[in-house]
Amino acid sequence: MRRAALELLLTRPAQVARMCGLDRLTDELHGAWMQEMLLGTEDMTLLAHRGSYKTTCLSFAMAAMLLSFPHRNIIFMRKTDEDVTEVIRQVKLLLRTDAMRHLSQLIYGAPVEVQRTDMFAVQLSCYAALRGATQLIGLGTGGSLTGKHADIVITDDIVNLHDRTSAAERSRIRAVYQELQNIRNPGGRILNTGTPWHPEDAISLMPNIRRCDCYHSGLLREEDILQLQRAMSPSLFAANYELRHIATEGALFGSCPPVNGDAALLRDGVAHVDAAYGGDDFTALTCGRIVGDQLLLYGRLWQKHVDAVMAEIIAACDQLMCGPILCETNGDKGYVARELRAGGAAVRPYAETMNKHIKISTLLRKWWPRVVFVQGTDRAYIDQILDYTASAAHDDAPDSAACLIRALERSRR
Repeated sequence: MRRAALELLLTRPAQVARMCGLDRLTDELHGAWMQEMLLGTEDMTLLAHRGSYKTTCLSFAMAAMLLSFPHRNIIFMRKTDEDVTEVIRQVKLLLRTDAMRHLSQLIYGAPVEVQRTDMFAVQLSCYAALRGATQLIGLGTGGSLTGKHADIVITDDIVNLHDRTSAAERSRIRAVYQELQNIRNPGGRILNTGTPWHPEDAISLMPNIRRCDCYHSGLLREEDILQLQRAMSPSLFAANYELRHIATEGALFGSCPPVNGDAALLRDGVAHVDAAYGGDDFTALTCGRIVGDQLLLYGRLWQKHVDAVMAEIIAACDQLMCGPILCETNGDKGYVARELRAGGAAVRPYAETMNKHIKISTLLRKWWPRVVFVQGTDRAYIDQILDYTASAAHDDAPDSAACLIRALERSRR
């Protein structure tokens, strides 16, 4: 009976959650999330849209961990202390449901009791760790991590709207997340759930990302999605429901084109490289071809010096059969063109004379409704275009795309 009860809790968590009153959790979606939280061996990051019950799943997974792994301790972190207490309270309520008490009796021979009841901690009568750490302790991102260690570290929504608008807050939360690497015990895991708000927020540091946007979760009807779009700004909807970044003000490209183009149709297209030479700049590669009334684009983006990705650029263009590669010579006196040519690529250098913002806001914006991105395009490449404004910190992807469009238009004429 003990083995069957543990197997039910760990392999069919959504079924047990429904017994506890969480009626909206499904086996296919939420059960898969919770199984990975309970039985996975690697770090995990779940990005899911608002209203997808990701925090509810996390609460139940923590309750199941406390019962199933009595030798492990957990640190749980949210943005503020008030956010933490809300989830800790839900974990305690779940542990006191008839279903969980019945399972705990089957596992341990008697119902497990919640022994610690303060607002930030949970400890069960089954806890058997040798260390003196509390079984589950909750912390806000402003709390001290000094001296703390855990077998399982969990973060939930430590990034929010404040991170989108404040560079200082982004830097602070990135530092907090990096510190969490030092408090997990050897062989431990870090589990993250949340919503991305900025290309440089702490989520950009999180590994093994699983995304579940509003179009693929199956939880929202088409009319629900349209109603949500009308009820909030494009940037808020993009962050909360599409799990992507767009600029809040002055964005030229408000909606994302399809990302399902056939790479084979790019054959005999051309390519463009916007090179970075260090610092925070990106090297962007764009391959493209006009097919009928559509503009097929393939984009790659690396936050690296162009020398570090030269071989990848040539390999991508060869695979897609796109050439020549267009290279601006204004800043580097033809250096990139010479290096690409030395690597065997066909190159067409040119001197840039057109204002960058005008180029992007006319050429790329004109073609944007007819763009189809080829499968394999970097999501970061698309997001940088969607996030572009006249004052954007990074414009390598939209500049590269606009330069390529100009060349395609000239070849058509």
